[in-house]
Amino acid sequence: MNRSRLTNMDVLIRTDASVEIGSGHVMRCLMIAELLRDHGCVVTFMMELLPGNLIEFVKAKGFSVVQEFKPAEICIIDHYAIDETWERSIRSEVKKIVVVDDLANRYHHCDVLIDQNMVPDLERRYDFLVPEHCVRLLGPRYLIMRGEFIRERQSAKVRDGNIERLLIFMGGSDPTNETMKVLAAMDDVKFHRVDVVVGASNEMKADIEKLCAGSGYTFHCQIDYMATLMGKADFSIGAGGSTTWERCYVGLPSSSTVVADNQLIATETAASLGAVWNLGWHKEVTVDTYKEFIQSLRTRRDEWKNMSERGIELTQSERPNPWVDTIMELME
Repeated sequence: MNRSRLTNMDVLIRTDASVEIGSGHVMRCLMIAELLRDHGCVVTFMMELLPGNLIEFVKAKGFSVVQEFKPAEICIIDHYAIDETWERSIRSEVKKIVVVDDLANRYHHCDVLIDQNMVPDLERRYDFLVPEHCVRLLGPRYLIMRGEFIRERQSAKVRDGNIERLLIFMGGSDPTNETMKVLAAMDDVKFHRVDVVVGASNEMKADIEKLCAGSGYTFHCQIDYMATLMGKADFSIGAGGSTTWERCYVGLPSSSTVVADNQLIATETAASLGAVWNLGWHKEVTVDTYKEFIQSLRTRRDEWKNMSERGIELTQSERPNPWVDTIMELME
């Protein structure tokens, strides 16, 4: 590949974050943007001015953000509300379209589709949802990983199942308020260290910070060192979604609470493979549910050790981020 020819290639990323949507799409797209920038691309984000939008956070990472479409050589779309209608409307103004999805519930007019989840019938579920020429990159081998996770993976080890350092991260916006439920369940169990992470769009972040201070927990808000925390933790209490596979990638055993419909199948599949403990649908997961689970953590060492090993195994690939080569080859 002639990398010099690709310098200054324009890439437009269409995504959004909000209190309702959460921050996962934008955080994933930032990983993509940083890797493409390393390959000489000029990356611009297209984002709406929604409550909790993370636009300033994206700008702080060195990327321009626009609200109107601008022509580009490649448009990357990571958005559950976008389908073939918008993709066809921009086709004449972009050379290639790349879609990141995991719902498989609508048709895409794209050239590459990336779905990094492990779900039943993975190889066939997009058969009638993308054009015949579309390149499909499916499964955890195509995980979208920041450099910090790749570096952490190099030193990742199978955990021994002993739980002394706990990580709590229930998603950037945590619209179902799982973090507060977990903290309310922590009274009777003491750990050597507890790290609690929230996003800037979490409407309860001030209350959570106050609770952490009173309990001696370490509070983190909108961080860029999640891989480091995951690498140091013995166990994580988390939500479903892409962070499930990030935890697996660094060998961190974890629980997942399903906080959105789109997380259900992937979480159930990951649990059936032994990669995560599925606590269930958030409306059915109470403070008592978390309390009972937390109290059981230290009695299940073999289970967490096996989960750590399984997570590393499922996310194994020949090289990190192989999807980057596919995107760059679109312009060859």
